[in-house]
Amino acid sequence: MASRLRRLASRFRTNPGAALRDVHRFVEDTLIRRNGRASLRRVNVPREPYDEIAREVMAVRWFHRIPLPDGRVTPGVSNTPRYVRTLHLPDSLAGKTVLDVGAWDGYYAFDAERRGAARVLATDHFCWSGGGWGTRAGFDLAHRLLGSKVEARDIDVYDLSPQTVGTFDVVLFLGVLYHLPEPLTALERVASVTRERLVLETLVDLTFMRQPALTFQRGRSQPPSQYRHWRRDPTTWFVPNEAAVVTMLEHAGFARIERVYPRWSAASRLLHLANATLPLVHVQKDFRMVFHAWK
Repeated sequence: MASRLRRLASRFRTNPGAALRDVHRFVEDTLIRRNGRASLRRVNVPREPYDEIAREVMAVRWFHRIPLPDGRVTPGVSNTPRYVRTLHLPDSLAGKTVLDVGAWDGYYAFDAERRGAARVLATDHFCWSGGGWGTRAGFDLAHRLLGSKVEARDIDVYDLSPQTVGTFDVVLFLGVLYHLPEPLTALERVASVTRERLVLETLVDLTFMRQPALTFQRGRSQPPSQYRHWRRDPTTWFVPNEAAVVTMLEHAGFARIERVYPRWSAASRLLHLANATLPLVHVQKDFRMVFHAWK
């Protein structure tokens, strides 16, 4: 640490602007790593001697934390059991048909089955085809260990239609929208297979703006102090604000739209305004919203 401080002091004397960028990068990286470590400490990682199930679980690069029948939880980087509470899903989905778009490891599809859904179809293509961050190995292993009856199909979101997959009472579209180069087209496809309710979760930006707007995250024109961790993810395309999400959902044919998470206040909007304009305020820049939309 002392040697790093000496290097920074020397850099301040020769190039103050570059030194400030180094300080911000150091603070940002430290906070992101600290959040990740704190989150993963809550996962019950298997200990030696390993049984066969533990070996199979450890062989998968997990994103979701899926509770298994023996009490173990898959070591995903996302604290999925916490996030599912923000979705405000009905406690009972008895008799409903459910489609999970972009299922990945399948936590939300298995959760819909646990809530009593009559039929659940999990779809993915980006991950399950092997071109994404993960694979289908996690879904298949959890499906087997849970004794699940969830159906699975490798199909891209742009290929969804009543002809290809049918229609469903409830459609889950979670953490997918901002990864798509054509978000409006994707919403139209998802709307075409939704009979009753769509549950949409997405990363959001510019929440202090009342005008519909999206930020384009593929280029490198953003100031170094803003949105750096999004730029590390090459799959992030457009990040909408709340007004843009509502407007696109209305265009896709939904008659009633409700934001169920978070419960924004004037104070929180002012905080986000500061976050968007001040380089060292909440450097992680990760805001998410959940919407329920009905036909």
